[in-house]
Amino acid sequence: MSHGPRSGLAAVSSALLAMSRHLEVRDVLKTIVASARELLDAQYAALGVPDDHGGFAQFVVDGVSGEQWKAIGPLPRQHGILAAMLHEATPQRLGDVRKDPRFGGWPSAHPDLVDFLGLPIRDGDEVIGALFLANKNCPKPQGICGFTADDEELLGILAQHAAIALTNARLYERSRELTIAEERSRLAHELHDAVSQKLFSLRLTAQAAATLVDRDPARAKGELQQVAALAAEAADELRAAVVELRPAALDEDGLVATLRTQIQVLDRAHTARVTFTGHGVKALPAAQEEALLRVAQEALHNALRHSAADHVDVTLQRRGAGAVLRVTDDGSGFDTRTVRRAGRHLGLVSMRDRASGAGGRLTVQSAPGKGTTIEMEVPGG
Repeated sequence: MSHGPRSGLAAVSSALLAMSRHLEVRDVLKTIVASARELLDAQYAALGVPDDHGGFAQFVVDGVSGEQWKAIGPLPRQHGILAAMLHEATPQRLGDVRKDPRFGGWPSAHPDLVDFLGLPIRDGDEVIGALFLANKNCPKPQGICGFTADDEELLGILAQHAAIALTNARLYERSRELTIAEERSRLAHELHDAVSQKLFSLRLTAQAAATLVDRDPARAKGELQQVAALAAEAADELRAAVVELRPAALDEDGLVATLRTQIQVLDRAHTARVTFTGHGVKALPAAQEEALLRVAQEALHNALRHSAADHVDVTLQRRGAGAVLRVTDDGSGFDTRTVRRAGRHLGLVSMRDRASGAGGRLTVQSAPGKGTTIEMEVPGG
């Protein structure tokens, strides 16, 4: 994105405004990284948000192509220079990062880094991220070049505002999640009240019909007709509730965007890395899209709550006129036969019912210690 170095108040103002425009955490992270790289005219920039297990919950880069990033492999761990920024909370400005005694090398596909500038992003006393730049774009006769003290000061200002933007984005997303939870709770109460009343009336009317069958068949017939009417009303209440419970985002944004958003939330909320890839999926019939979403949610719930997985990967790909969903984790796995015999289905029955109800099919592959893969295919329209 960089078209050359920019300096001065206008450049800083532009970077800060760009950060304030976004409310999604991932978008804020990308904007911080891109702004830092452009502002200080570096070849590479990255920002890592640490987890509680020596790794990174999120890691965003700028200046590296998608193909390069995929070839590099798993996210880095908190070691070496990254650990110094996170645990010591001190800036790191180096002429050649490779000569630093804490340098531990990088994967073979990783770009070659030389001059390096890194700062912690702090929210009060808490370090919530590490922002770093590498390979300043400037002439390097005899290797004399790199980031200056002025660069460090400028990046420090950016890091302070990045902490504010990141904290605000997290608060916004948490507020949105709470709003969704409250709405679901409201609908559950309404559903409970409406259907309970109908079922109570249905039960009383059925009991009255039973007592009248022998001594007053005509009245019993009328009561049974009332039973049928009440049952129809209860069915209508349930159908209306199900329609209202259909995720609004599914209608507004489509399946791919809805899955991506929900998986980003899960990735932030859990220590396991949760990733999503969507390939060329076109719009599907509403029933199939909802079934795919519900199966994905159930499979993700199982993986994150029960499997102790470090990584859960979700893919959605086009297959003919339809699509195939695959949820794979590297967790503990299970013996599907044992689970079935023990009556602990882990939602498998529900997922199979949803798949068949949408005209699709569901397959489950798992073994103890081997992780689990759940695949659902739908035919399309």
